[in-house]
Amino acid sequence: MTVLFLYTELADYFLKCCEELSKSASVHIIRWPVNKEAPFEFQFSDKIKIYDKQKYSFEQLQSLVTEINPGLIVCSGWVDKDYLKLIKPYANKIPTVMSCDTHWRGDFKQQMARVLSRIFLLKRFSHGWVPGEIQKRYLEKLGFASKKIYTGFYCCDLDRFNAVYESNKESKNSKFPKVFLYVGRYYEFKGIRDLWDAFIELQNEAANDWELWCLGNGSIEPIHHPKIKHFGFVQPNNLAEIIQKSGVFVLPSRFEPWGVVVQEYAAAGFPLLVSEAVGAKEAFVQDTNNGYVFNAGNVKAIKEQLKKFVKIDSKELNLMGTNSHALAQKINKQQWANTLIQIYHDHNAN
Repeated sequence: MTVLFLYTELADYFLKCCEELSKSASVHIIRWPVNKEAPFEFQFSDKIKIYDKQKYSFEQLQSLVTEINPGLIVCSGWVDKDYLKLIKPYANKIPTVMSCDTHWRGDFKQQMARVLSRIFLLKRFSHGWVPGEIQKRYLEKLGFASKKIYTGFYCCDLDRFNAVYESNKESKNSKFPKVFLYVGRYYEFKGIRDLWDAFIELQNEAANDWELWCLGNGSIEPIHHPKIKHFGFVQPNNLAEIIQKSGVFVLPSRFEPWGVVVQEYAAAGFPLLVSEAVGAKEAFVQDTNNGYVFNAGNVKAIKEQLKKFVKIDSKELNLMGTNSHALAQKINKQQWANTLIQIYHDHNAN
């Protein structure tokens, strides 16, 4: 079969899944430009055809899609109006799959989306593909049939992070690194200031030998503190040493539809501390088993959870990391590719 992705911003983990799919299908991706704040350097497989959307007029895109002649199309939500126009001629002829990571909130905007979905979305898309159950509920509200909604859309590069876990397991068992690690953009919705404030309050309240390392960039200026280190944006291939020297992963987001990074650091064997706003908690965080969950935006709550990790001994921290690693295996690239193959065959069997 031939699969066409109408995609927004590419990520390395998505490409790894596409490489797996390319073992069974011809894969084509039309994509948006690389985000300047997350300037990933991609290495594209020869088996995957990549097209930069900005280099084509809409008429040229139409001709390109006709030439590709897809047997299945996957589209990143409904944010790109050109993509919606490109899909329309293929509706009801081939599987047209809408991916979505939005949670159901029930606000006015989403109530309006429920009405408009019948006119715009359900006439274009035959299936939905979402990360987890909380997103599945939203698509059900939009009118998608439950049996036509698939989960597991986001999957990290498990091979990479499993290998990191194996290479660091012995050293962390002998001496667990007393370093909290944040990986993400420097924006208000990421809760990065909340984390800084909580960490500093903890140090002022009861000084300890833990540090906080932060990887990323954005609109917020890095805070200066002797125990907080900033590394800027780090390419995935350069993460190994930082992961080896850090111990507990923290994601304090006030808004985070999923967060593939949670699966990544679970696979790498990190105990996890995430806010309740992080969608991926449903799959990869079991309270007290491999981490803790706190109320988003609550600095005091973050501080109390950080304090728990400071007091836990190395043996228990390593056990939590082992539990994280096991939980991370539940979503993998083989399942990801098989989902599309199943959608394709089910559609053509009807």
